[in-house]
Amino acid sequence: MATTGKVVGVNGNLVSVEFEGDVLLNEVAYVVLQEKRLKSEVIRIKGKIADMQVFEIIKGVGIGDKVEFTGNMLSVALGPGLLRQIFDGLQNPLPQLAEKCGFFLDRGVYLDSISSEKKWELTPRAKTGDTVRRGDTLGTVPEGIFEHKVMVPFNLYSTYKVKSIADKGEYTVKQQIAELEDEDGNVIPVSMVFEWPVKKAVDVYKERLKPVDPMVSQIRIIDTLFPVALGGTYCIPGPFGAGKTVLQQLTSRYADVDIVIIAACGERAGEVVETLREFPELTDPKTGKSLMERTVIICNTSSMPVAAREASVYTAVTIAEYYRQMGLNVLLLADSTSRWAQAMREMSGRLEEIPGEEAFPAYLESVIATFYERAGIVENMDGSIGSVTIGGTVSPAGGNFEEPVTQATLKVVGAFHGLSRERSDARRYPAIHPLDSWSKYAGSVNADKADFARNALFRGDEVSQMMKVVGEEGTSNEDFIQYLKGEFLDSVYLQQNAFDKVDASTSKERQKYVFDKLLLIIMSNLALSDKDEARSFFNQLRQKFLDWNGSAMDTEEFRKTEAELMDMVTNKSSEPMSDLIERFEKKFAE
Repeated sequence: MATTGKVVGVNGNLVSVEFEGDVLLNEVAYVVLQEKRLKSEVIRIKGKIADMQVFEIIKGVGIGDKVEFTGNMLSVALGPGLLRQIFDGLQNPLPQLAEKCGFFLDRGVYLDSISSEKKWELTPRAKTGDTVRRGDTLGTVPEGIFEHKVMVPFNLYSTYKVKSIADKGEYTVKQQIAELEDEDGNVIPVSMVFEWPVKKAVDVYKERLKPVDPMVSQIRIIDTLFPVALGGTYCIPGPFGAGKTVLQQLTSRYADVDIVIIAACGERAGEVVETLREFPELTDPKTGKSLMERTVIICNTSSMPVAAREASVYTAVTIAEYYRQMGLNVLLLADSTSRWAQAMREMSGRLEEIPGEEAFPAYLESVIATFYERAGIVENMDGSIGSVTIGGTVSPAGGNFEEPVTQATLKVVGAFHGLSRERSDARRYPAIHPLDSWSKYAGSVNADKADFARNALFRGDEVSQMMKVVGEEGTSNEDFIQYLKGEFLDSVYLQQNAFDKVDASTSKERQKYVFDKLLLIIMSNLALSDKDEARSFFNQLRQKFLDWNGSAMDTEEFRKTEAELMDMVTNKSSEPMSDLIERFEKKFAE
């Protein structure tokens, strides 16, 4: 018999309920308000009182209102049909919700996340009599450009015999496609869709592997200096307007992954609307089709109830893990985890818990760590390798990286791409600060070369700081050239033109090739008599290099510009080019 209760306290969207029977932590319950049922989640149980966070605006809820407990955890539906979708944090399909409710979404309306009418072409892979376990493939259906595996539901923990399997043909997600028999002779019907609790990591794999292969984002500053591994984690903190959302959109277009999941967990409505409008229009450079073909968007704006922000993060990571089980590489972009943490702070305050730093809950670090730990690369039961890479943006007030959410995130991620107000104001995009950022992962470019480039940037910055005190005239010609080399490296390599068809994305091969030529220039001993000649030379060199960046690789224009570039360096170098190349090869011998 279902457990019921009655409301005994209301504090914002936190509702206290007195119940009779059994109630689980993270169980879903509904507050019954006339003809509406408001979805809630149990977040604390004390004796016979359950505290629930309500995922809707709770106007009208009062003492004595009836509450129905479902006995089920907060879960998401997993099956074919998730790609191309735009969901809210509770996995309601927003376009269908808007169709049903009109311009203003109505509360208490919950729709099927996966269409029960669409038919899918099933090809059975298992045979009658086969022994299967959870996560094993029963059949496949085509989903866009992917072969979607219909798997034994992850919540079936025993060993089963396939009693029957559907023939090849078209089925809806709710139609039975197989019957499994357990060791006790019980028969379990299986369809293409099943549910999994969002706060429990999907653990259907042989083993977790160490993330070693770089995830090529085709953004030079990331791939060369601060790489991210497939199955790794990274964060992008930065002040408002520094380009976090734009950087995430560029990464989602060009990153070498199969599927992109965007969790807009509490960003401003304007930014979310921009994402929803632009993504269906964007062309996927990999396939030439719409980028939405391999994208899922989980959308909660800052104007939606705070409890839904937390749900959106967990919904997104659960869907990511589901596609990982198919041997696919998934990139999850959470924007912004600060809003999610603020939602936690609000709920913690209403629960009257002892606050931690800046009134965030004392367990903030462990919750953030638990989320990022769901990233990883795994070997699945069938031997395929799948990964979930998590990149989260953080929006610290005033760009202060010392605040609790940024610090808690930095303790668990493998790479830090810190955006700088100073760089974004100077129109240096992406505005990742090359001296503050770091990565623990190995990239596709030789680490010694990357370190040499960063040292050149450090030296250039030191001279720049000194020049602010003593002026240009108080700086030696040698130091001034070091400063110009650092500025040159920054402007021609670390900055990219997102509006240029060629320069917007740089392949791994091109990055290696161009970076070597760039380091040759940085290493060269240039015979420049005074500061005016040095400034003029580097201005011309920079313009030529930017022209080279805009030339497609392996074209006549690319080779011609390269030759002109190297001639300019040779003419001003105090040593023959052959000696410089020999010195370069000796320094960076593999």
